[in-house]
Amino acid sequence: MTLAWPAADAPLVTKQTRAEELRLQLADEIVRGVLAPGATLDETGLANRFSVSRTPVREAIRMLGASGLVEVRPHRAAVVAKPDHEHLIGMFEAMAELESLCAGHAAERMTSIERRGLEDIHERLRVLIQEGDPQRYHEMNEAFHGCIYSGAHNAYLAELTLMTRARVQPFRRAQFRIIGRLSKSHVEHDRVVQAILRGERTTAAQAMYQHIIKVRAEYEHYMESL
Repeated sequence: MTLAWPAADAPLVTKQTRAEELRLQLADEIVRGVLAPGATLDETGLANRFSVSRTPVREAIRMLGASGLVEVRPHRAAVVAKPDHEHLIGMFEAMAELESLCAGHAAERMTSIERRGLEDIHERLRVLIQEGDPQRYHEMNEAFHGCIYSGAHNAYLAELTLMTRARVQPFRRAQFRIIGRLSKSHVEHDRVVQAILRGERTTAAQAMYQHIIKVRAEYEHYMESL
């Protein structure tokens, strides 16, 4: 797996496939309780609802299964699962450790061009807070973390981190609905960015670890408020 920072004129946010769009929409509905635990996810019904073929629906359901949001059963319709709390906590803990490693390596290994790219994304996120656009913030937030994974210059570590992030993503995304969370997230990001720019490995790693643990806490707070 080769990870490289995009050219200066390349878009920072990759266009999502239809399956990814469906996954995010269904994940939102599951996390918010619109689709309750035990609800059947009928491929044909969903395809008709979203005016797509069954192929992206099937792929979206497969990805939701990887996050623990859906129970995929052989030769039977998938059903909405109730995430096991201990398993979810375990995923967040693994995510925190992996992202912490990436941030620490990035502090030591990022090139000057990559550091400028990280600063640019960080500034774009600040602007999006002012615009009050949580969806766009989420998309740019993906680019922010991806920049750090790439800047760690360890392709295997980046692969593991991306894989884990994909499983935790629906839960991470939900916390952005909390009023004031975008601003707090940016402050947490700033601690990571400044440590990376100063080349402080330990501080960058600790700041990232605390950021992910805070994300988990905010997600749990969001779920309690529903």
